Amino acid sequence: AHLWPTQCKLLLFVAEISIMTKLLQWLFGVSLLGAVWALVAFDLLELSLPRTYREVAWPMPLYLLVSFGCYSLATVGYRVATFNDCDEAARELQEQIKEAKEDLRKKGLKM
Repeated sequence: AHLWPTQCKLLLFVAEISIMTKLLQWLFGVSLLGAVWALVAFDLLELSLPRTYREVAWPMPLYLLVSFGCYSLATVGYRVATFNDCDEAARELQEQIKEAKEDLRKKGLKM
């Protein structure tokens, strides 16, 4: 099976995706969605899509942005609600603060 040059480039590109940073992955995904949106919204390929497809496609970026905001808010709220207190670490930190204050008092610092 002989691979065409474009297929080889595509395979190399897919292989490189596995070493992409998270930012590049997100940018790639957003760019891909943006390209598909532009193709549908502006009918760039002249696919003669029904008018309802374009009507649904136009506000899609706003819907996705609002959905992402809701997801982010829910994620932050969940993480705050399920945040574990570290009582032992808090006690250790309080003890270290007391030791530091005593050390500074011995050195003549008034608090």
